[in-house]
Amino acid sequence: MLNLVQAEHMKYKRSFAQKLVFIGPLFFVVFALVALLYLPEGQSIPGQLLLTMVFNWWPFIFVPLGTALLCALSEQRERKAGNYRALLTREVHPLQLWLGKIAVLAYYLLLSSLGLIITVLLAGLLITDGQLPVWKISYASLLIWLASLGFIPLQLFIAAWKGMAASIGAGLTGLFAGVLAAPGPYWMLVPWSWPLRLMCPVIGVHPNGVSLQSGDPLLSHTVIPTGILLSLLFCGATAWLGGIWFSRREVK
Repeated sequence: MLNLVQAEHMKYKRSFAQKLVFIGPLFFVVFALVALLYLPEGQSIPGQLLLTMVFNWWPFIFVPLGTALLCALSEQRERKAGNYRALLTREVHPLQLWLGKIAVLAYYLLLSSLGLIITVLLAGLLITDGQLPVWKISYASLLIWLASLGFIPLQLFIAAWKGMAASIGAGLTGLFAGVLAAPGPYWMLVPWSWPLRLMCPVIGVHPNGVSLQSGDPLLSHTVIPTGILLSLLFCGATAWLGGIWFSRREVK
């Protein structure tokens, strides 16, 4: 299995998918540089305001669309390389190939989350009024990664089944479904809402981007273990079911 993961990892070298992993986090440095041009000399913005923006936009826009695009690019690359024919002629079970792809995609999304930590700190140095809490930025970034792991096998299945357009369409649909469901009682039923809901108590931001007031029910930390557990279970279930489908699929 380790050899499969290493082989899958090699496919991403010098690819657009590899660059995409770091393009998302860099947006916030670019945003900070642009904001710096318009801030009056000697003035800055509150650090909490930056965190509210970053940790609303990241799980709302960048994670669902980035995951959808990464999965679509991964599948598109396989189709151009022969649609798995060469791989499936080897003595490797298709389920292992599928799980290897998921593992590598999870690794690259983790790299993107680590990149987010660095870029948010850099942006904070440029435009905020003080030092940002490194622990909170790190915790929030890694929590979003954990809460969104289930996106990977689902988006990969959609990309393999219906292609890039369907994968991007699913990501867009999930994006809007997530922000609508996150503050409601049925947030647990919509995977795209999980990272948004978990940011409510960690950062104090409503899924619609507004800061939460003290005493708001959305500030309850009880949702965090629930969201993590749901994400891991959903990831495992969709990875297994997608792997079964992939194993039975006729190679065209």
